[in-house]
Amino acid sequence: MTFLDVMILIAVIVGVVGTGLYFFTRWATKRVGDQQQMMQNMSQSLTIYVIDKKRDKLTNANFPKQMLEQMPKRAALMKMYLIKAKVGPQILTMIASDKNIYNALPMKKNIKVDASGIYITGMQGLKSKQEMKAAEKAKKEASKNTSKAPKKDKA
Repeated sequence: MTFLDVMILIAVIVGVVGTGLYFFTRWATKRVGDQQQMMQNMSQSLTIYVIDKKRDKLTNANFPKQMLEQMPKRAALMKMYLIKAKVGPQILTMIASDKNIYNALPMKKNIKVDASGIYITGMQGLKSKQEMKAAEKAKKEASKNTSKAPKKDKA
């Protein structure tokens, strides 16, 4: 085999792999879009009381054994945004579908969320990243100002 033959073979292999990845990406994108559309159609508004939230593996959460068996193996190994919440009289462990939703959920408060099964897909009054950063900055400045304020002595 000459150098030219090797280069042609490598080009053909790269072309086949590239074409395969293109079609796989198209198929995966379509599938994700269909799943998100189905979750939006099935979502309902709930009022929940957030007890605890953490980022952990599904196997460490108290999900039923049957549900864990139905999960794909890679999902059981991934860390997800878990929220322990009181929904009506029940205490459930739910999954936030997005990091922004997880960060925006306040602890120990009643809030209205859009849920699709065990997934929290949205929250009423959800702020954008810029609004959340501005609010955090304002809180830090307010706490600095109150701690630096001189105390008045009553004499």
